[in-house]
Amino acid sequence: MAALVNPHIFQTRPSAARRWERACFGLFGAATYLVLFCGAAVFLTIVAKGSRTIFKAEAPFINTTFFTDAPESLYVFEWQGKKLEMGDREHRAFIEQHPDAAKVKTESYIYAAGGIFPCIVGTVLLVVGSMTIALVLGVCAAVYLNEYARDGAFIRFVRLAILNLAGVPSIVFGLFGFGMFVIFFGWNVSLLSGWFTLAFMVLPVIITASEESLKAVPKGFREGSLALGATKWQTIRKNVLPYALPGILTSSILGIARVAGETAPIMFTAAYVVRDKLPWQVEKFSDFFFQGVMALPYHIYVVSSKIPQNEYTERVQYGTALVFLLIVAVIATASILLRNNLRNRYKW
Repeated sequence: MAALVNPHIFQTRPSAARRWERACFGLFGAATYLVLFCGAAVFLTIVAKGSRTIFKAEAPFINTTFFTDAPESLYVFEWQGKKLEMGDREHRAFIEQHPDAAKVKTESYIYAAGGIFPCIVGTVLLVVGSMTIALVLGVCAAVYLNEYARDGAFIRFVRLAILNLAGVPSIVFGLFGFGMFVIFFGWNVSLLSGWFTLAFMVLPVIITASEESLKAVPKGFREGSLALGATKWQTIRKNVLPYALPGILTSSILGIARVAGETAPIMFTAAYVVRDKLPWQVEKFSDFFFQGVMALPYHIYVVSSKIPQNEYTERVQYGTALVFLLIVAVIATASILLRNNLRNRYKW
């Protein structure tokens, strides 16, 4: 009985502060699970509805046309008591074989047939090109700011400007790219304009994360290398950058997700609603960089903006969204595996 009346001196005693702390922890936990639940609900909705477009009930169980063809208009009409759905090319061939079908009342739905192969190619090219430019410029800037620049009012102002740029809306970067690269440089709506616009948009994240990764490398690595007679650049290249690469690749993963999903910047600088030729179908090699492409986020926007919505455009939207998520996941997974490989190789 005495033990119950006189608790141990180190035993936790109930108080208003502890009850308030538990309530706050419960609130934070509930908010976290709510966000996860909403994200899971959105993702599962896309998977459930997009799977109906990507997969089929009969062999080969995958809608290969959706991955290999270009977007087409869908024509829906009744012919001899049957409801037919045909893409643009198939419908024209059907009219040639059955001239009377041209008089049948037909409903058309833009970009509700065919596939999204040109959009997939354009998205991959935009992501790879823009992230290459962003990583090169971002790592160089981070090396200069962390290893060479002397801390002063100007450098602090530059760092503040970089942080502010990270919060600029993507539409502003799109207008900047349109004015700078499309009009001033005369690159027109092209891959090159889209690459630099997207690269500048994600550059603040790359610079900030790369600089933090460089700061995390112990100073002893630098001092030991310099003491052995290495130059500053040799020290950075051999003893600093390899150990900072995992953190730099972490920033690239964040950049990939943002670059791949942006619509506003590319609609001014790189994306076409529809394009007959694939990017490599050019007369000269230099033309490859100065041509516009189709892209998955812009294609989703174009299809979703068709009013009124219907069952035909809906399946294209969700199918495209699911493929888009899978492509981003594959690219991000490749970056994560590369990062983990480098992290295991350069452990200190």
